[in-house]
Amino acid sequence: MSEQNKSVQEKLTELSELVAWFQSPAFKLEDAFDKFKQSEVLAEEIEKDLTKLKNDIKVVKKKFDSEE
Repeated sequence: MSEQNKSVQEKLTELSELVAWFQSPAFKLEDAFDKFKQSEVLAEEIEKDLTKLKNDIKVVKKKFDSEE
């Protein structure tokens, strides 16, 4: 599944796994930068997804309110 097709929940799960890696015995300083960049990209995607959902909700709410 491509990154764009993942749900917000799937991205949050992946981000949680990356964050947990930093506190795990598997942590290696050599890999930390790449994991951090992955986390940063995921966080930005999640923020964009949530902003889009918020805007979609506003549009639906406005439409619903205008129908009353």
